[in-house]
Amino acid sequence: MAASRDPADLYPDIAVEGSLAAALQAAADEEDLDVRFEASDSLRHASVMSVVPHRTALDIGAWAVERRWSIRGCETFQNMALIEGNTHDIAQLARAACAWHNGAELAEIRRVAPFVHLTGRFEVPDHDPVHLTESEWQHLRTEASEMDGPEYRALIEAAYAEPALRRLYPFTSHWTLRFSTSTRPRLTTVPLCLDAHRQKPYSVSAHYMGEVLAEAATAEAAVSMALRHLPSDLVAMTPGVD
Repeated sequence: MAASRDPADLYPDIAVEGSLAAALQAAADEEDLDVRFEASDSLRHASVMSVVPHRTALDIGAWAVERRWSIRGCETFQNMALIEGNTHDIAQLARAACAWHNGAELAEIRRVAPFVHLTGRFEVPDHDPVHLTESEWQHLRTEASEMDGPEYRALIEAAYAEPALRRLYPFTSHWTLRFSTSTRPRLTTVPLCLDAHRQKPYSVSAHYMGEVLAEAATAEAAVSMALRHLPSDLVAMTPGVD
C-alpha cells in the first residue's frame, strides 16, 4: 500500500492558495460560477452547501497518495449518496460543486462535470417511504449493473421483478440481499436473506449468515422459494426515524 504524502508536496498549487476551499473558489471565479465554498485552512478538505434543503453539503476531499479529488453528495434524511466521483481536474470539481449548490438536476450535474457518477438514487424531498424504497432499488440495480458479478446482478433483477419483494426496502450486507419494512436510518429487518454465489447455487435463509432454508440453481427460482418464507403479516413501509 502506498504511503500518504505531505499534502503540501502533492498539491503545491493548493498550498499557495492556502486551502482547498480557496483554490476551488479561485477556479470557480475564473469560470464565473456562482458558488461559495466553505472557508477552511485545510489542503485536503472543502465543502459547499446547497440551496436545496434536502441535499447535504457536497463533501470534497483530496487523496493522500496521489493527486486526485473525490466528491460525495447525499440526501439529508438517510445520508445516502446521490452523486460520487473522483477527478484530477479542479475546474470540473468547481463546475460540479456549482451545479450541486444551485440545485441542478442530478443528470445535469453529470452533464457539466462528466466525472460525476450517479448512484441510481433519485431525490425524494418529502421523504416518502415508498419513493425512498424505489430509489434504493434503483441504486442497487445501478450498482449491480456496474459490477463484475452476473449472479448477483441476476438476483437483484429477479427480486425487483417480484412485487412482494419490490415493495420492501432493500439493503445489502456483504452482498447478501436483505429487506426492511422501514427506510434508513432505522431499519426494521424482515427475516429473509438472499445470497448469490459464484459457481454455487443461490441460497435463501431467514437470518444473515444463518441456516440455509433453500437452494436454487437460478435467481428466479431462489426468489420463488424466498416468497414461501416471506412473513404474511408485514406492515406497510414506514420512514425509519431514529
